[in-house]
Order: sequence, then C-alpha cells, then structure tokens
Amino acid sequence: MSHRPPVDPTTLTQPLQFAYWVPNVSGGLVVSKIEQRTDWSYDYNKRLARLAEDNGFDYALSQVRYIASYGAAYQHESTAFSLALLLATERLKVIAAIHPGLWHPGVLAKWIATADQISEGRAAINVVSGWFKDEFTKLGEPWLEHGERYRRSEEFIRYVRELWTSDHAELSGDFYRLHDFDLKPKPVITPDRPHPEIFMGGNSTDARGMGGRVADWYFANGNTPEGISEQIRDVSDVATVHGRAVKFGVNGFLIGRDTEREAHDVLREIVDKADREAVEGFGSAVKQAGQSTGDGKGMWQDSEFADLVQYNDGFRTGLIGTPEQIATRMLDYKRRGVSLFLLGFLHYLEDVEYFGREVLPIVRELEAAELERVG
Repeated sequence: MSHRPPVDPTTLTQPLQFAYWVPNVSGGLVVSKIEQRTDWSYDYNKRLARLAEDNGFDYALSQVRYIASYGAAYQHESTAFSLALLLATERLKVIAAIHPGLWHPGVLAKWIATADQISEGRAAINVVSGWFKDEFTKLGEPWLEHGERYRRSEEFIRYVRELWTSDHAELSGDFYRLHDFDLKPKPVITPDRPHPEIFMGGNSTDARGMGGRVADWYFANGNTPEGISEQIRDVSDVATVHGRAVKFGVNGFLIGRDTEREAHDVLREIVDKADREAVEGFGSAVKQAGQSTGDGKGMWQDSEFADLVQYNDGFRTGLIGTPEQIATRMLDYKRRGVSLFLLGFLHYLEDVEYFGREVLPIVRELEAAELERVG
C-alpha cells in the first residue's frame, strides 16, 4: 500500500479547482511539429479566457519567457498580459509568473496591487526562481547557483507579502531591505484571501522548504499520484513546523477523447512528431539546472524524452483517456491533497470546451458521491 500524506479535511470537502496555461508564448504547450490549434495573440487569448471562465476554470497562468527558447520564438510579457486578461473577464483569477532577479520586489508589489484593485481582487503571482540561464546573463544580470536562487525567491516573497499587509513594512535580508514603507493602496482583501495569492513551483529540496515556509500554493510538475504524495508530505511537514498551511496544484496535459484509444493515439502522434532538437536542448538545460542542487534532486531529473515533449512533465499526470478515466484520475490526486489542476491542451478552444462539457460534470458527480460516502 502506498504511503499517503495526511490530508487537510477541507481539501476533500472543497471542489477541485482548475487553471490553464495561458498560451502567451508561441509554439503551443508541446514541443512537437503536430498541429496545435492555438495562438499566442491577445485577441485569441481574450476569447480563450472568456471561454475558460464559462467552462469551469478558476485561474489562468500567464507564462514568463523573455527570449526565444526551445520552440517559443515569440513571447508576451506576463504581468501586462495578465492585466489585459483580467480586464477582459469577470470571474477568472489570473496568475502572472515573475522572476526575482529581473523584478524589484517593491515595484512588483506595487504593480500587482494596482492590477488587483482594477480587477477587484483577482490578481495573483507565481514566483519562478528560474532555470534558463540565458534570460539572466543576456540581460546582464547575475546567474545565481540553485540554492541561492531559492533563497532570493523566499526573501522576495517575504518582502512582497510584508508590503501588502503592513503599514510600516520592515525587512532586512541578504538580498532585499525595507525601511518603514507604507504601500497605498494595498491590494483588495477578499473573504478567501488576505492578499493576492502567491504561487511557486519546484521539486528540489530547496523548493519544498521554501514552499512550506512562505508560499500560499505549491505547484508541482506533472507526476504520478505517488510522486505527488511525496512532495505534498514534504512541503506540508515544513509548513506545519512554521504554523502554516499550503495548498497544492499539479500540472497536467489533458487529452480527452471519446475512447481511450483515440486519446492515446493523439499522445503517440505528439511524441512521434516531437521537435527532437528543441526537446533535447530543453532537456539538457533543465537537467543541468536540477543537477546543480545540493542533493542533485530537482525538476526534470527523472524525466524521459517523451516527458520533456510537454515541458512541465504534463503527460506524467495521466490525464489522457475518456472523460470518465480523467475524472477518476483527478479524484485520486484530490484524495492525496491536490486542490488544483493546472492544465495544458493541444487545441485550446475545442479542448477547453470539451473539458467543461464532458469532463467537469463527471468530476463534480464523483466529488458529490465521495462526500456522501464519507459524510
């Protein structure tokens, strides 16, 4: 029997939430020459965001890339794009991915506070410690070693949260300092959050410790239910020591079709048509980043070629099959402590609509049956 982490009972009683990767960079969500009916333009993304919030999505995550890399030739900046999507929607929460080291935390805190006021409390951030060295060095910024990048990110989060919640913000760290600073206006306070939610991701020991100490949400790369259980247990142990609670999301690439064979045929075609040079270049870059950890334990360290075709290991989560199979798989993750799925798709408009029409109703039926069974 697999060891499962202790799960906060509220996780089981609350409905699963769903986010999608915003295609604000070119190339789609798989590094493959297969047709991907998606578009990185704002007009397309505005249409997609409205469709997503009408098909059960709670969040959207705008990616951050600054230069061409591994199939992403063009990129829209994440914070500006996120605000544009917030203005185009009514309920969707939009998470902007940001890099410490390329943002001053005080400027970022001010920017997000404004976006949060404009959107009536729907802005959030995903703090990305960084794996792509060229994004820093080609901008003339220093590239820190793995552990130092996470130490800087942790201070960045503490700084931003202090500004958002204190009238006389103070912080004295190794990377950042605050001296009696009062940011006004503050972000909106809503019943479900005291400030814009702070997401972060990773897999390394450094990432797990940081997540437990300072994050509101911990994003995990795609992984098996057992692999996710291990991460949830580690992060939760740290959070408990610090008197905190962290919520968990997992990345998954969803291929829903009316038969299991159709879904797996699509997956096979994606991998067969992979852009081998781009995938191998990406794999080399990210594995080097992970190997630089103190214990050699980082994201992508056990990823195979096929996993890397979806650059956040989305295939490994196993959301591939019929609506019933996908919904059942999602409930397995929920029982282990997952509250949110961050989803990518091959053909965004069609697949988001398919998810809302075919998959989500089954998820809700299974959740209701589970509540009735345990309640």
